[in-house]
Amino acid sequence: MKKQLFAFLLFSLLTSSISAQRVHTSFDPSWKFVKGDVRNGEKQNINDKDWRTVELPHDWSIEDLPNQSDSVIGPFTKTSVGSTSTGYVVGGTAWYRKHFNLDNDAGKKVFIYFDGIYMNSDVWINEHHLGNHPYGYTPFYYDLTPYLKPNGENVLAVRVRNEGRNSRWYSGSGIYRHVWLTITNEIHVDEWGVYITTPEVSANSATVNVKTSVVNEQNTASLKVRTRILDAKNNIVGENMISIANSSPLERGRGEVSQTIKIPHPSLWSPGSPYLYHAVTDIMKGIAILDHVVTNFGVRSLEFSAEKGFLLNGKNVELRGGCMHHDNGPLGSATIDRAEERRVELLRLYGFNAVRTSHNPPSQQFLDACDSLGIIVLDEAFDHWEREKNPQDYHLYFDTSWKKDIDAMVLRDRNHPSVIFWSIGNEINERADAPGLAIARELIAEIKRLDDTRPITEAICHFWDHPGYKWDTTAAAFALLDVGGYNYQWKQYEPDHEKYPQRIIMGTESVPVEAFDNWKLVEKHPYVIGDFVWTAMDYLGETGIGHTKPDSASSYQLQTFPWFNAWCGDIDLTGGKKPQLYYRDIVWRTSLMHMLVHTPVPAGHKEAVSYWGWPDEMPYYHFPGQEGKPLEVHVYTRYPRVRLLFNGKTVDEKTVSPENLTATFQINYQPGSLKAIAIDKGKAVDSIALQTAGKPTHIHLIVDRSRIKANRNDLAYVAAEILDANGRLVPDAIIPLHFTITGNGEIAATASASPNDMQSFQKPQHRTFRGKCLIIVRPKGKAGKIILKAEGERLKADEVVIETK
Repeated sequence: MKKQLFAFLLFSLLTSSISAQRVHTSFDPSWKFVKGDVRNGEKQNINDKDWRTVELPHDWSIEDLPNQSDSVIGPFTKTSVGSTSTGYVVGGTAWYRKHFNLDNDAGKKVFIYFDGIYMNSDVWINEHHLGNHPYGYTPFYYDLTPYLKPNGENVLAVRVRNEGRNSRWYSGSGIYRHVWLTITNEIHVDEWGVYITTPEVSANSATVNVKTSVVNEQNTASLKVRTRILDAKNNIVGENMISIANSSPLERGRGEVSQTIKIPHPSLWSPGSPYLYHAVTDIMKGIAILDHVVTNFGVRSLEFSAEKGFLLNGKNVELRGGCMHHDNGPLGSATIDRAEERRVELLRLYGFNAVRTSHNPPSQQFLDACDSLGIIVLDEAFDHWEREKNPQDYHLYFDTSWKKDIDAMVLRDRNHPSVIFWSIGNEINERADAPGLAIARELIAEIKRLDDTRPITEAICHFWDHPGYKWDTTAAAFALLDVGGYNYQWKQYEPDHEKYPQRIIMGTESVPVEAFDNWKLVEKHPYVIGDFVWTAMDYLGETGIGHTKPDSASSYQLQTFPWFNAWCGDIDLTGGKKPQLYYRDIVWRTSLMHMLVHTPVPAGHKEAVSYWGWPDEMPYYHFPGQEGKPLEVHVYTRYPRVRLLFNGKTVDEKTVSPENLTATFQINYQPGSLKAIAIDKGKAVDSIALQTAGKPTHIHLIVDRSRIKANRNDLAYVAAEILDANGRLVPDAIIPLHFTITGNGEIAATASASPNDMQSFQKPQHRTFRGKCLIIVRPKGKAGKIILKAEGERLKADEVVIETK
């Protein structure tokens, strides 16, 4: 206990100087906001008192639109410029303004940091234009120092233009990530100025290299850089102090200091054990600490080869991956910390060990969660380069912006141990043409200049956009990459290996119905290191690409209004498990057996499943009104045989197909109990049962955490379920529920998993889908209790209590 107390006090002492030397303050609260363009919106004398007061992160595209009607529902409208691509939401132009005062403190530097604005932002301080940042997914910062009023009110103004058709998915609009104000001395560590690598790793020792970029605007000599490595319990496990000589470039304003520190018997970072260290960097003059920065990192080694595959800390890792867009469902793109963390928690809960941030760099908070929870990250830069996918997309700015955006991604993210791969692009039109190859070389060279410790990939697809091109045309593009990213091309893995035996292959996109085909090759060949499904989780936009319905005209057809959700994820928009994920459990060997029942197909019709879709089946046996109609039952398992029973009587026994790990049964629906028994060597070894539910009688609320922080960046996710008298979910229940909340919290959003039941995400009511819906509760910032109550017609109400501390 004494050692732990000493360690805590030591860490507090080490970090307390941050308040005296470097002040890092959230700038999220109290912004004025108006939707629409404002002439001279940057001027200090603009009257913004009637503008809304909003708190960041803020996404205006998820907010309810005015003049609700059959064609305007919640945030959705048929007249949306983005249409099916962005999920029928509205972008446009808007302004943000923040008024603030700073104490007169000579010799200080003041910076404003934006982790992400979508998109094309212009920023002014006291009417001085600081700059334009077109890309909506990379962080940036400005030096406010020369333009501040030390003894008066300052006005920070931001114009955001999400105009025209500029995205293939829901982007959101506005200052949707966090904003920070940082005050430092004139001698300080540069933004993203600490770079940590672990070039030598063993069980006995790890070598940690720390490079620190120091800004010295006082041209002061006789400085020291001290770096201490702390373990997860805040014990110092290694340190180094280096003096900066008078001949150092630091004396002329800026330079880099290198240090090497040994850690004895290191704890290594991996998905199974995501151990984090902290590097505490101090810039010192004598005994005075001029700046103080804490950087989290992990110790791990990476090795890639066609012969051994991917070795993490010397052990083979097969990537069970999923692609993921950046939105947080009913919260839009607002990066509230808990929402980012929960998405990573869901990945881990459902068996994923890797995520591809499609098709842009994620938030800082998302990567922090991947670090601490142990999810490997493929950090992707762009969806397009010089050639457009939409008329107003990033291709308009690529030539002048790519370098600063690559730099921002790599410099911000390179200390995250979860980030294992850099990706330079997704399905780039010019991927195999001479101009595209030249761009790829430039991107790769710039990344390696900043970080040469990770492999670089690119997601390459077949030439649907270049009729007449053969697959082999990709050879020049793959030759530039450390790992070849294949989108939907698992049939090319083995032929390509024959031609290019040293090529390392990774499935960067695949569809759910081909999960087993992809995974068999991962398990069979070391040169195939993993597979990333499109997608891990449902997202807004690309409406209905995963649709399933009778007599669909095209397997690639997007669905129109009122569809708003892609519906292709393994996880639904509320965090629930979809049918394809039950199958993936068996493919990945994370579960032994699942049974799902296909919904009845209307007589005279045939089900059509889109390319990214999955048959319309559920882990339930409940189809009122379909008595006597034929049903198909699928049992997914690696057991050799399955026996199916209805109400205790054997219906049939089938051999499990080794081609798809499925035993399929035909039955005529009658209410009752359906049971599947796994048979191995003539013996019953496992079973699973489904029971028809009764009529809805009551609501049951389930909160993911009953104790949360009294902090605006925390959330409680509450599932509302419609149950029968025996406590069984009623999966056909579509019932409006109404919610009331009291205490120190508010309802941030409500939602269901439905891809086409458009509703407001912001009203305290929601219709259930398949017997469920979601309520997201947000603390108001004070400790106490929050009570959420759910009510529905002819249903017994329920409530949950959430404590905030």
